[in-house]
Amino acid sequence: MKDLSYELGVASRTGKLVLGFKNVVSQLLTGSPKLVIVSESSPKKVKEAILYYSQLAKVKCIKAKQTSLELGSNCGKPFPISAIAVLDAGDSDLL
Repeated sequence: MKDLSYELGVASRTGKLVLGFKNVVSQLLTGSPKLVIVSESSPKKVKEAILYYSQLAKVKCIKAKQTSLELGSNCGKPFPISAIAVLDAGDSDLL
């Protein structure tokens, strides 16, 4: 896999991503994302909850070395994003 920043940009344009803690947990409980990404600057309780639910759903979880602001800008959004669920990677090599 190349740089995570680049791959997130490609996935946000060509694939399907779910953004935000509540939406990611909802997807983990009901659907089945292929990958979950958590930002470095997320609160400890958010990280623990996402790791717990991803283990229950048997989904790989990546702890990104980027802040939530950087994850948001990588996805082309003007706001911070604490968690991302990848439903369809599109043309990226995230999976």
